[in-house]
Amino acid sequence: MNPARIVVLVSGSGSNLQALLDQPDLRERVVAVASDNPDATGLARAADIGIATAAVALRDHADRATWEAALADVVADAAPDLVVLAGFMKILSGAFVSRWPTVNVHPSLLPAFAGAHAPADAVAWGVKLSGVTVHYVDEQVDHGPIIAQEAVAVLPGDTAESLHARIQTVEHRLLPAVVRAICEGRVTVDGRHVTVHDPPEDPSA
Repeated sequence: MNPARIVVLVSGSGSNLQALLDQPDLRERVVAVASDNPDATGLARAADIGIATAAVALRDHADRATWEAALADVVADAAPDLVVLAGFMKILSGAFVSRWPTVNVHPSLLPAFAGAHAPADAVAWGVKLSGVTVHYVDEQVDHGPIIAQEAVAVLPGDTAESLHARIQTVEHRLLPAVVRAICEGRVTVDGRHVTVHDPPEDPSA
């Protein structure tokens, strides 16, 4: 596996962070976890296993630009090869995401239902399929090149909460798979078109 240092940004419980940490090959590459929320459970998950953590709260800064600059300093100090947004609920500028390859996991089949309320929007629209998208992050919200997607059926009687719970099950599998592929150098990008290449065959198998 190619060397890769990963910084994960979280805002809440950090269940997608935990999905990464549950993979030994990925856990050893997570060098820092940062959050805009000092009370984020994700920070405790990381600290409990000795990963460096930092909280950079918007309310502690004069404006959004100085907050983002402070967050960027924290990330830069960890010298990452990859930044993973795992339930990070703040919008980052193009200047920030252009400094490091950055990926996000989103609970819909983008470009459908971008934004913070995707499962609720899917239920409200009466769609039959929602799902998960892992994508590169650019200067627009939920817009960057799509790396991987998987559909999740919207069932009769679903609520936003019940749909989101099934979506998260897929997130917890798909995000680590994509991050591993990036770390192994198996992801190539051509404009908006992303290819995830299969791992090489084990000659000893």
